[in-house]
Amino acid sequence: MPALAPSAFVEATDKVILFDGVCKLCHGWSRFIIRFDKAKQFKLASVQSAAGAAIMDHYHLQSSASGKDTFDTMYYIQGGHVYEKSSAFLQIMAAMPYPWRLASIFKIIPTLIRDSVYDFIASNRYKIFGKYPQCVMPNPDHEQRFMSFEKD
Repeated sequence: MPALAPSAFVEATDKVILFDGVCKLCHGWSRFIIRFDKAKQFKLASVQSAAGAAIMDHYHLQSSASGKDTFDTMYYIQGGHVYEKSSAFLQIMAAMPYPWRLASIFKIIPTLIRDSVYDFIASNRYKIFGKYPQCVMPNPDHEQRFMSFEKD
């Protein structure tokens, strides 16, 4: 897949994770990234935020394949490439510090199988983990990790 042009928010060197800001599992995932990404290489944006929506529009990403007002996958943008579902997860884990990068070994499993498991979890995540009534705001000490319209 050829690299895509950067957007007004995503530079060629950025590593951006787009996630569902009302999903408790996804919120936990963003807190995991903040806690263990000591190099602060990843930028986070919920798809419900203005920056997240603008990035999704720029890259022509859909919130869901079924047309519902839900977000069924995580996207990861790196070097102009957009990864989704299990490929996004494994690309992120490969860039994490040890021991987390060991999870990238699961790339040996065919994408069809990995994405089937991902889709099952994604379609049941609200039932299993719950849902916030609105997008959760980051803690003040984590705000710099989340993207906004203002570029640093």
